[in-house]
Amino acid sequence: MTKIVCVSDTHANHWETVVPDGDILLHAGDLTRRGDPADVEDFNLWLGTLPHRHKIVICGNHDFCFERTPEFARSLITNAIYLQDETVVIDGIRIYGSPWQPWFFSWAFNAHRGDPIAAKWALIPPDTDILMTHGPVRKILDQTYTGQHVGCDDLLARIRAVKPKLHVCGHIHEAAGILREGATLFVNASTQSGVGSGVVLQWDNGEVQPISANP
Repeated sequence: MTKIVCVSDTHANHWETVVPDGDILLHAGDLTRRGDPADVEDFNLWLGTLPHRHKIVICGNHDFCFERTPEFARSLITNAIYLQDETVVIDGIRIYGSPWQPWFFSWAFNAHRGDPIAAKWALIPPDTDILMTHGPVRKILDQTYTGQHVGCDDLLARIRAVKPKLHVCGHIHEAAGILREGATLFVNASTQSGVGSGVVLQWDNGEVQPISANP
């Protein structure tokens, strides 16, 4: 059995985040306030203090430096595996990470709805076990304080085709939670800008179950 811990949207308040112990740590983006490399360096230091054997990180819409100076920003992450439209295999589990979301004001890693964002999701391999994206899918853990559903229809369509066992996202802080639909367990792991706690899951022979949720 493998214990997976999910966090997201720490926004440079990572030192305040409660991160339970586990085997694999997944961070679903917005690790900085506005993409300052100093935030990335401090985030990397924090990662180095955590006990997890494997740490996987993607970016989000606040992490401008990874879009503007990708090679430099990526070089600052030495205590985790950084994924940007890439797969890593950990303990036989295929994990794919992507930072994109439907256009959101003028933030980082935006793609317009329709063909542009669908092209990003088409890159998700069909044998993906765990999918990490910064943004949620449409009408699953995507509702804002104003009642709007802002997730991505095209991402939902791709997930229904690929059928990953787990989808981890963040982005919409107030929609943090866990929901299962069909073959996929959906987790919005937002830690409310760092003040929450990581979501703990158990992976056992290709099946994933929640152990504890972000309060």
